[in-house]
Amino acid sequence: MNSSTGGPAEGDPFDAGAGSLLRQPKAVWATAGASVVAFMGIGLVDPILPSIAKGLDADASQVSLLFTSYFLITAVAMLVTGFVSSRIGGKKTLLLGLALVVVFAALSGTSGSVGELVGFRAGWGLGNALFVSTALAVIVGAAAGGSAAAILLYESALGLGMACGPLVGALLGDASWRYPFFGTAALMAIGFLCITAFLKEQPKPAQKTSLLAPIKALGHGGLASAAASAFFYNYTFFTVLAFTPFVLNMTPYKSGAVFFAWGVLLAVFSVLVAPRLQARLGSLQVLGGSLVLLAIDVLVLGYGNHTVAVVCTILSGAFIGVNNTVYTELALGVSDAPRPVASAGYNFVRWFAAAAAPFLAPKIEEWSNIHIPFVVAAVTAVLGAVVVWVRRNALTHEAEELEPQHATEDGVTVFAN
Repeated sequence: MNSSTGGPAEGDPFDAGAGSLLRQPKAVWATAGASVVAFMGIGLVDPILPSIAKGLDADASQVSLLFTSYFLITAVAMLVTGFVSSRIGGKKTLLLGLALVVVFAALSGTSGSVGELVGFRAGWGLGNALFVSTALAVIVGAAAGGSAAAILLYESALGLGMACGPLVGALLGDASWRYPFFGTAALMAIGFLCITAFLKEQPKPAQKTSLLAPIKALGHGGLASAAASAFFYNYTFFTVLAFTPFVLNMTPYKSGAVFFAWGVLLAVFSVLVAPRLQARLGSLQVLGGSLVLLAIDVLVLGYGNHTVAVVCTILSGAFIGVNNTVYTELALGVSDAPRPVASAGYNFVRWFAAAAAPFLAPKIEEWSNIHIPFVVAAVTAVLGAVVVWVRRNALTHEAEELEPQHATEDGVTVFAN
C-alpha cells in the first residue's frame, strides 16, 4: 500500500508488466470468477427496481428494503465470517456462502410479496458475507505477485460484477423481474462447482478467531478512521446505486445500459487508474480528492435535467472505482490485525451505511423533495474526505506484515498473519 507521500506503490504489479497480474493459479481464477457473480448480485436489481415495485404493488421506499435487508445482514454477518472460517476452513466457508446465495436467490424469484422478497434478500446477504469476505482472504493469500496484485484482482472482480449485474438484470428482467434472481442462482451454482473443483482446502489457522475480534481490531486508530470515512462514503455510493434508478425512471434496458457504463468506469478506474494516481500523488490525496469530486458529481446529478443525471450517474463510477481500491488497501494495511479480521471490522462498519442509504433516500424525498437525498449524499462524501484529512496521520501508518506466500500452480497456501 502507498503511504500518503506519493512514492511508488510497494509491490505494484504494473512495475513488472501487466502480464504478472494475469499469471495466477486456477484456484485464484475460480475464486475471482465466483466473486464476479457475487458482486453482480448487488447491482442486479437496479434496472428492475421499478418493475419489482409494479409487479408486487409496492412503493419506492418498500422496494428499497431489498438493499437494506441485504446489507444489514451482510454487516452483522461480518462478525461471524472469521469465526466460521477459522473453524471449518476457507474452502468450506466459501462453499457454505455460495450454497446460501443459490438457495435464497432462487427463493427470491418465487416471492409473492415485498415482505417475502426482503426476507429472502436477507438470507442472500448472509451467504454473500460469508463468501465475499473469505474470497478476499483467499485471493490475498493465494495470488502470485503479493497483496498489491491480489487487491487489483479483487477490485477487478468487483468492477466486472458491478458492471455486468445491471446488464444481466436488464436482459433477463425485461421478460420478468423474477428471471434475474433465477439467473443469479444458476451462475452461483456454477461458481460452487468451480470452487469445489479447483480450490484445495486451506489449512485452518493455528488460532481460532473470536466473534469480537473484528470489534477489537477497530480499537486501532487507523482502521477505525478508515472504517468511519468509508461509512460516510458508502452512504453516498448506495444512494447512487439504489435511489437513482427511481429518479431516472427508465426502461430496464436503458437503465441497465446506464449502470453497465457506470460499472465499466468503476472497473477501469479501480484497476488501471487508481494505482497510477496513488503512485503519483499518494493514497490519501487521491482518496480525499476523489471523495470531493464525487460529492460535486452527486450534487449536480440531483439538480440537473434527465440527460445531466444520466451523465453524472455514469461518471460517478470513476470516482467510486478509485475510492474502492484505496479503501481496500487502507483496510488491509493500516493496522497490525490479521487481514481477515481487519477486513471484517472495516466491513462491519461500512455496510451499515449501505443498509441505511437505500432506506433513507426515498424517505428524505417524501419529507422534502427529490433533490435533497442527493444533497445529503454529497454532504456524506465530503464528511468522508474530512475524516481522511483530520485523521491523515493515523491513516499513513503501514502495518508491519509478513510477506504472503505465493500460490503453487495446483493449490493454495494461506498467508501468515
